[in-house]
Amino acid sequence: MIPRAFVLALQLLTRLPVPSSTTPPKPEELGLSVLFFPAIGLLIGTLLAGLHTALWLTESGVLAALVLVIWVLLTGGLHLDGLADTADAWIGGIGDRDRTLAIMKDPRSGPMAVVVIVLVLLTKFASLQVLLAGDARALLLLAPVLGRSAIVLLLVTTPYVRPDGLGAPYANYLPRLSCTMLTALVALATIWLLDWQEGGLLLGILTGGFFSMRHWLLTRLGGTTGDTLGAACELTETIALLIPALLLE
Repeated sequence: MIPRAFVLALQLLTRLPVPSSTTPPKPEELGLSVLFFPAIGLLIGTLLAGLHTALWLTESGVLAALVLVIWVLLTGGLHLDGLADTADAWIGGIGDRDRTLAIMKDPRSGPMAVVVIVLVLLTKFASLQVLLAGDARALLLLAPVLGRSAIVLLLVTTPYVRPDGLGAPYANYLPRLSCTMLTALVALATIWLLDWQEGGLLLGILTGGFFSMRHWLLTRLGGTTGDTLGAACELTETIALLIPALLLE
C-alpha cells in the first residue's frame, strides 16, 4: 500500500490525478510527507527523461519547448507562482518585513513577477536546448530532485514565519534527522550520476546559492514562507540546468 505521506506529497507538488481521502490529513502526516518531496522530484524527472527518450530524434529546440511545457503542467506552475510572489514582494517590500509579507499574500502579479518568470523560463529553455542536443536524461532526473531537496533543506534549517500558514504543519512536524540524511544522499547521488568534477562544481554553486538565499530570508523575513520555498525550488532547478549547459559550451 502506498504510504499516505507520499500521496499527500504527490497531491501538493504535482497535478497528477491522485485519489483523495475523505479523512483530513493529520499535521504529523503532512510533516512526514516532506520526506517524500525529493521522490516526487524523481517521479517528475523520470517522466521528463522518458519524454526525452521517446522523442530522441526531435530537433533540440522543439524538444526543449515540449519538455518545459510538460514540466510546468506536471507541477501546475506551483513553484513559479511562489517565485513570482517572492520577486514582487522582495522589490516592493523595500526592505520592510511586514510590507514584504503582505505583498506575498497579494494574488496579483506585478511587473517584477512577470520579468522574473520570463527570465527563469527563458534560461531553462536555453539550457535545455543545449543539453537535449545530447543525452540529458541524467540531468532531467536530477534537476527536479535537487529543486525539491532545496525545499526540504530550507524547511530543516530555517524557521517558518507564518504560524497559521498552509506550510506550518510541514515545517513543524517534518522528521528533521531523516530529511537531513536524505539531502546528503541526494548530494551523493548527484556526484554519482555526473562525473566528480561536474557534480562537485554544481553542488558547490548550489550550496553557495542556498546559503545566500537563506541569509537574505533570515535578514529580511526572519525565516521562510511557502512562496520562498517555491522560489528556492525554481532557482535551484534553473541552476542545475544552466551550469551543465555552460560547461558544454
